[in-house]
Amino acid sequence: MTPMLRTLCFAALAIAGPALANDAGPPSVTVSGTGEVSAPPDMANVSAGVVTESPRAADAVAANSAAMQKVLGALDSAGIERKHVQTRRFDVSPLYAEGQTRGRGMPAIIGYRAANQVQVEVHGVDKVGAVLDALVGAGANELGGISFGITEPAPLLDEARRKAIADARRKAELYAGAAGVALGRVIQIDEVGGGGPVPVAYGRMMAEAAAAPPVAPGQLDLSASVTVRFAIAP
Repeated sequence: MTPMLRTLCFAALAIAGPALANDAGPPSVTVSGTGEVSAPPDMANVSAGVVTESPRAADAVAANSAAMQKVLGALDSAGIERKHVQTRRFDVSPLYAEGQTRGRGMPAIIGYRAANQVQVEVHGVDKVGAVLDALVGAGANELGGISFGITEPAPLLDEARRKAIADARRKAELYAGAAGVALGRVIQIDEVGGGGPVPVAYGRMMAEAAAAPPVAPGQLDLSASVTVRFAIAP
């Protein structure tokens, strides 16, 4: 072997050596685990608002503001704190006449619509029906829907995580037993996704009834998913 060829062989071994070493590792098995916990909701978010129309934009806004003050007053009377009421939408838009046009073929404006919508956080699902009744009675003519939630989901999510780890270990032990090896320590744990409460939502509805409909909150599902790597015992 010539000196030049010997040098090239040593260089090739020096480059290939670390890659081979990195590929080697302790025998292991990687599995996924899931855990789920169900619980009744203890709060709800209700979207409600007022829509008013008038030939003049200023009159539509003034009428809307007066009607919205009555809605906010009704929420006060229902025991809803103002910190739990948040404006989600306010807009003023023109109303166009059907089949009527003006210059350059543009439809004629015959009035204006003002819309103001708030989101109300109701703590205690047993209060939702009364809050809806109060909103409708105060003049709210648009209800955007209801969604239920859990105020403090962390303890429930922790329980779901414990179940996910137990599920992963169960699977790993099954695989190890089937392969005739013993399961060792946990090498790595990765949580997958968020896993927050799955909301139960009611659809959008117009407030035309004199009384609020009955409310059925049902249950919420909280889940956790993990990927766990276990070592195979020597």
